[in-house]
Amino acid sequence: MSARTPAFVLGGSGYVAGELLRLIAAHPRLAIAGVMSDSKPGAAVADAFPHLQPALAELLFTGVDEIGERLERCAESALFSAAPHGASAALVDALLTRAQRAGVTVHVVDCSADFRHARAEDYERIYVHEHGAPARLADFTCAVPEHLRDLRTPHVAHPGCFATAMLLAVVPLLASGLVAPRLYASGVTGSTGSGRKPVEGTHHPRRHGDLYAYQPLAHRHAPEVVACARAATGVEAELAFVPHSGPFARGIHVTLQARLSRTAQAADVLDALGDYYAHSAFVRVQREPPRIKDVACSNYARLSAAADGRTVAVSCVIDNLVKGAAGGALQWMNRMLGLDEATGLTAPAPGWT
Repeated sequence: MSARTPAFVLGGSGYVAGELLRLIAAHPRLAIAGVMSDSKPGAAVADAFPHLQPALAELLFTGVDEIGERLERCAESALFSAAPHGASAALVDALLTRAQRAGVTVHVVDCSADFRHARAEDYERIYVHEHGAPARLADFTCAVPEHLRDLRTPHVAHPGCFATAMLLAVVPLLASGLVAPRLYASGVTGSTGSGRKPVEGTHHPRRHGDLYAYQPLAHRHAPEVVACARAATGVEAELAFVPHSGPFARGIHVTLQARLSRTAQAADVLDALGDYYAHSAFVRVQREPPRIKDVACSNYARLSAAADGRTVAVSCVIDNLVKGAAGGALQWMNRMLGLDEATGLTAPAPGWT
C-alpha cells in the first residue's frame, strides 16, 4: 500500500470533526496524526464519539501546540479545520506559520466560515466580529468541488451545508443561461446542522414533530451562495432564501425556484443538469423528487427538476455533515494530494436512517 499522508483535525469534539475522523479512519491514503480539542485535551476521542471506538480506541485529543509540533515533523500533511467560526482562522494561521518556518507542506481545508469570503470586510459584516487572519484570505478558494476544476490557491474553504445544497442546484442553471438571475430558495435542515452544543433550536422536545422557518431572508449563507455562484459562472445573481429547521438529525432538502429565461420543460432542465454533472462522481440527476434518506450519511447529492414553461423548480438533497461538510472537505483534500477525488467516499447511503 502507498504511504499514508498524516492528517490533523482541529475542533475535534464537534459533529463535523466526528465525521472527518470517521471518514479519515477508513481512508486508504490518510492516517490520523492528531486531533485538537480545546475543551478535551488528554481525553479519549472514543469518549466523545463512542461509535468511533472500534477504529480509534487509543486516540487522544490534544492541544494546538502539540498539533504544531507533530505537524512540523511531517514533510507533507493534511489539515482539516472543524473549529468554530471566528476561532478557525487564527488557529489555521498559527499552524501555517509554524509549517512555513519548518519548511514543511500543509494542505488546509477549512470547514468553518472564516475563509469563505474573499474580503475581510464582507466576512466581518456578516459575522459581526473581526477576521482572525485577513492576510491569509488570498490563500483560500471557496467552492463546491464539482464547480471548480482548477484550484489556483494552496488551500480551500468548503462552503456551508445549506450553501452546498443551493449551489449544486443554482450553478448549472446560471451557467446554462436557463434562468433569470433572481433566485428563490427554501430549505430544511436536520438538527446536527446547528452543531453539538445544545441550544433551544436543537433541543429534542422543541424540535421533534415540528417545522419552522428561521432567519428568513437574512441567513448568512445567502451572500456566500451569491459569491460562489458568481465565481463559478460569472453571473451576478440575487437570492431570497428561507431556511427551516426540520424534525430529523441529518440531511438537507432545498428547493430552488427561478423564472426561466426561455421556454423550457422539465426534460430540458434535467438534460441541462445531467450534462453539467455528467462527470461528477457524487451528483445524481433523477426524474423523481429526491429524498433525504437516499443520501443521508453519504457524500452523494441528488437533484430533480420541474418546469411549466415559465418557472423552474430544482430540488436537491444532501447529507449536511458529509457532502455539506466533512465529505466535501475530504473530496477537496483528495484532489490537493493528487488522489482521485472519490477516494474513501464511495460508500452508499445506508437508507432507513
